[in-house]
Amino acid sequence: MKPYVLDFNEIDKTHLSSVGGKGANLGEMVKAGFPVPQGFCVSTLAYRTFLQTSTMMEHFYEELDKLHFDDLQQISSLARQIREHLASLAMPEEVRNSIVSSWQAKGKDKAYAVRSSATAEDLPSASFAGQQDTFLNIIGQEALIKAIQDCWASLFTDRAVSYRAKNGFGHRSVFLSVVVQEMISPEVSGILFTADPITGHRHTVAIDASYGLGEALVSGIVTADLYKVRDGQIISKQISKKELAVFSQPEGGTITKTLFPSLQEAQALTDSQITELAAIGQQIENHYGSEQDIEWALANNQFFILQSRPITSLYPLPSVADQDFHVYINFGYIQMMTAPMKPLAISLLSNVTDFLVPTPANSNERVFREAGGRAFADFSQALSLPPMRSRILKLLGGMDNAMASALLEATGRTAFERVTVSKRTVARTVIRVMPHVVPVLIKAVNNLLFKDPAKANNKASLFIDKKVKEHEYILSRLSGAERARFIRRSMRRMFPDILTKIVPYIIGGMLSSSRLEDKLKQKFGEAEASVLLSKLYKSLPGNVTTEMGIELGDLADHARNYPELIALLQTNGSRSFYNQLSNVPGGYNFKLELDRFLSKYGSRCVGEIDISKPRWIEDPAQLLPSITSNIQSMKSGEHRHKFHHGQIEAEEAARYILSHFRPFEKRHVSRLLKVYRYLMGMREHHKFALIRLMYLYKCSMLEDAQILVEKGVLQKPEDIFYLNLEEFIVLLENSNAMLIKGTIEAREKKHQLAHKLNSPRILTSEGEMLNGKRVNLSGPAGALVGSGVSAGVVEGRARVVLQPEDANIGPGDILVAPFTDPGWTPLFTSAVGLVTEVGGMMTHGSVVAREYGIPAVVGIDGATQAIKDGDWVRVDGTHGFVEIITSR
Repeated sequence: MKPYVLDFNEIDKTHLSSVGGKGANLGEMVKAGFPVPQGFCVSTLAYRTFLQTSTMMEHFYEELDKLHFDDLQQISSLARQIREHLASLAMPEEVRNSIVSSWQAKGKDKAYAVRSSATAEDLPSASFAGQQDTFLNIIGQEALIKAIQDCWASLFTDRAVSYRAKNGFGHRSVFLSVVVQEMISPEVSGILFTADPITGHRHTVAIDASYGLGEALVSGIVTADLYKVRDGQIISKQISKKELAVFSQPEGGTITKTLFPSLQEAQALTDSQITELAAIGQQIENHYGSEQDIEWALANNQFFILQSRPITSLYPLPSVADQDFHVYINFGYIQMMTAPMKPLAISLLSNVTDFLVPTPANSNERVFREAGGRAFADFSQALSLPPMRSRILKLLGGMDNAMASALLEATGRTAFERVTVSKRTVARTVIRVMPHVVPVLIKAVNNLLFKDPAKANNKASLFIDKKVKEHEYILSRLSGAERARFIRRSMRRMFPDILTKIVPYIIGGMLSSSRLEDKLKQKFGEAEASVLLSKLYKSLPGNVTTEMGIELGDLADHARNYPELIALLQTNGSRSFYNQLSNVPGGYNFKLELDRFLSKYGSRCVGEIDISKPRWIEDPAQLLPSITSNIQSMKSGEHRHKFHHGQIEAEEAARYILSHFRPFEKRHVSRLLKVYRYLMGMREHHKFALIRLMYLYKCSMLEDAQILVEKGVLQKPEDIFYLNLEEFIVLLENSNAMLIKGTIEAREKKHQLAHKLNSPRILTSEGEMLNGKRVNLSGPAGALVGSGVSAGVVEGRARVVLQPEDANIGPGDILVAPFTDPGWTPLFTSAVGLVTEVGGMMTHGSVVAREYGIPAVVGIDGATQAIKDGDWVRVDGTHGFVEIITSR
């Protein structure tokens, strides 16, 4: 039979189920020789034996299962009832005797600290820190027994119940061990992190230190000193005023005292003690093989380790084969999709940049790296070349000003100075890339100077349609591993074979934009030039995303005069609405128009670069909020009238501009205006081509996944989204290949946890997370300041939308969102203003806002928290700030 009590020296990491995370860690450290005060653990068997004396717990568990984590009032009431019930129970005699025996062996006259150690505590994925109670300086047998029983009851504190409910831990499945540890009465104590918990820097040890027991720091009654150590050297010290401290009392318990003035602002640890403690922390990290959060105490000039647990808040690092310094750019911020992606999505996308590397099959050479469910681009070597670095910074500055700032900060680090690239490598890369790049640049110049821009959209669209049909035919003739290898090969050839045929139009448009902007600034001055450019940008012809929004407005018009149809669209958010359309007046024709829309744009969706996301054609219900919002906020044909009005404004602006140039200049300026109007509208064509092809790949892979389901390798076809492309190919080509049991479940759980991570804009290989600072920002006092990307001022009701399928945009509403990608475009026809947390001048929301002529401010960190749904706000897109006029 398992014992009720285990001594520290009997425990290691294999005893997690018996003594919980904290107890297992303490036993592990004792065996490894670290300076841990002696003690013992009251096992989970003792706790379960204690619970068996209750006739009420099953009833309480049933009630707990009904609670939601944010139902705080009911949680408080039920948790109090459970604690009172457990306090009323008598501890079983055999459990009590085992505890008393171990206590006597350790020393009846000593003081002890009594702490919880749950079986779901101090784990790599969840720390549970502070959820249960701690009892310090416990002296005497009865005080110890009471403290242990109170500790058991604290498994049902309000915060512990809510935490378990929020993080998906069943109340029945978490058991409590209790750590009984010899009490240290320290002069100084605190917490040590072997990696900086704020910046994520893996080689920075952060130490919090204050006088007396650590309880003062944990309870927040004192601000501790903060020391940082890197490579054995102190790199910073922040000395705080420590007015209070908690000390042990001889008779038991603790007391809070005011410190002498001479101590309050003194450095709690000497420099030599700081480096000694940091070294101990590094040894503990090396032992566990992961970054640690360590509680420590200093008594009689000796350090003691009171507990150690994994740091669960650090952002994961990309896997690399070398020890070099790397700078990673978060691709999600560029694509306006910061949510985590599933493994197959990242694996598929990583092939697109393979034309840049000599051996694509070598994963160590790949540009894209996965970390925390996001795709990060590693251009470290390119960034080490000043000309490339300046171009990348300029490009990112147009996408997200804060990202460019963060990248500039990363490349300014001392460690980055060690990043080099040989002339030979540069030469090889140039030779490999130039056959693709030079023709693109030549075509772009031709598009700027000679080609008829009015024909560009039709040519590109025909090319995309042709390639989609070719791929559709080839995929239909292949199956299994051969088809998956074709998909891999096609993604690797995506840029050379397809995107190079479309990108020259976009570059031509960008060249015309740059030249035209210079001309206008010279002629009209910066302010008027900016206004004229914003007018020229409205209602650009040939923009697939804008056309999609217009056609969705047409869909809304088809439903507008049929109340029963509108009611169906408003009340039915499930996929089943599609089958019910023919049952209501107007529904049949609406369905025909919807099918036509889906045939053109059905491969799109929110977060469309993630192949695992349901496409509109797979789940048309995603479109319903946009359609119903259009019906509520706009009149029939208003969206087309707005577009036509934008065309007229652009034409008038063009005529006004030409009227100010002399006859010999007009021809050149007229050419720039024409190229600008026709080619800038094509900026989404390359992505549209990629998305359409990726949808074909998705359908093909799901077909082959069904075969794996029939063979018993997968439970359902969608499980392939948790595999990378190489794994999928292996499973298809080897009839005997099987997945390790639990692989899909583990990756699914990892993906869910990734949603809780705040991904940084820039990540270094040292773990430092950089989000940058936006420059040249100003606004009125109290305003939320960002980047003005579409001129104008508008006031309206804020609609905070985290997912477009949850949107309810009414007349005069301002859309407030974390970010937008093409899947959000349908909402722009209804909104009168835009505010986002992420973005820059050339990101999707900014560009569409300018086309639609609505004021927009982007890059306001935390906008969806600061602005509440229903607030009345003023958006100043000219000066780049948002004011909350009236809170809801």
